Amino acid sequence: MGNGLSLSVAVLFFTRVLGLSAAQLGLGMTAAGLCGVAASVPAGRAADRWGARRVLVVLVSVQAVGTAGYALVHSYPAFVALACLVSGVDRGSAAVRNALYAEVLPADRRVAGRAHLRVVTNIGICLGTGLGAIALQADSRPVYLTAILADAVSFVAVAVLFHCLVVPPRPWVTGTSVPGTVPGTPASESSGNTGVVNTSDPSDKGVKQGRRRNPALRDGPFVAVTVLNALLCLQFAVLEVGVPLWIVQETAAPRITVAGTLIVNTLLVITLQVRATRGTEERAGAARACGRAGVVLAASCLVISLAHGLPAIAAAAVVLGGVALQSLGEVSAQAGAWALSYDLAGERDHGAYQGVFNAGTAAALMAGPALVSTLVIGYGAVGWVALGAVLAAAGLAMRPAVRWAGRRDAIRTAS
Repeated sequence: MGNGLSLSVAVLFFTRVLGLSAAQLGLGMTAAGLCGVAASVPAGRAADRWGARRVLVVLVSVQAVGTAGYALVHSYPAFVALACLVSGVDRGSAAVRNALYAEVLPADRRVAGRAHLRVVTNIGICLGTGLGAIALQADSRPVYLTAILADAVSFVAVAVLFHCLVVPPRPWVTGTSVPGTVPGTPASESSGNTGVVNTSDPSDKGVKQGRRRNPALRDGPFVAVTVLNALLCLQFAVLEVGVPLWIVQETAAPRITVAGTLIVNTLLVITLQVRATRGTEERAGAARACGRAGVVLAASCLVISLAHGLPAIAAAAVVLGGVALQSLGEVSAQAGAWALSYDLAGERDHGAYQGVFNAGTAAALMAGPALVSTLVIGYGAVGWVALGAVLAAAGLAMRPAVRWAGRRDAIRTAS
């Protein structure tokens, strides 16, 4: 709800209240996006070392303070510094949340759990957006400040809830396997040790003298899946940037169609996300889900491109149909990606793996708007075709990447 509220008013708050130009805002948010990408990996590693819940409470608390700090900003350098801080802890907390899900949810319920959480998140964003619409209608400095401070308060509430959350012992907990650990606590949370060596877990092969390099960055198949998922995540820029620009600048569809596309997407995600997780319990099924998603996303790009030159009502109908396809691809891609991000990770290193995986997503969210807008506005239908080809190729390449992981695991098991 807090995110929905702030997303609704952020641009007008930054430009009308803080007095930033569009160019200043764009540059500042780009710098903030880079900080978000950089923060994901160390945040994930911190979760493995000190526990996801503990790290998450700290990050969300910092995000509350940073968000409230926007009310005190009076210079552009201060805005950029604060935006980088907020973006860094936001992307870092996203990675740590994903690791926390692995700790509190059974392995066979993680993907379904993520789906339920995503449904609830979309409902909350809708409610927050409704509150944001009221603030936009009032259009005054006090109301915008109230909205930003309300978002900060929402982070405080979330930090308290995370603090109260009961986290079961992690699977690698041992009583006395490693000297210096406290019985009944994760080795990664005990002073002087980073974990118990488990030679059957490939991720443990980097343990040397109590310190380990990031296992996710040395896992070739996982890095490949991360890159492919990042390409699939360009779909979000399609919905948020490409489609609105296409509607307004290249079609005769009424501008209200932009709002219609968001409604269609939200409703379909809420309705279908949980169902889309079926069949992703195994690696092969998750890879097939990503492959289907890539093809459907490519089809949605082709359909949306056909709206150019059509009468207003027909153009609106075609765009909405394309967005419906995009939404189907989105829920399938998310379900498959979640499953692979957990399945390919060693049980002791979910923080490291989710940090790397989230960094790929953050990079796509940062670069996606510029890439998509350049393609669809600069090259029209050809750009849509090229974008669709990238999405299809990324989805279909998931199966070879997963087979690579299977061969790697078979070799390590044999050795």
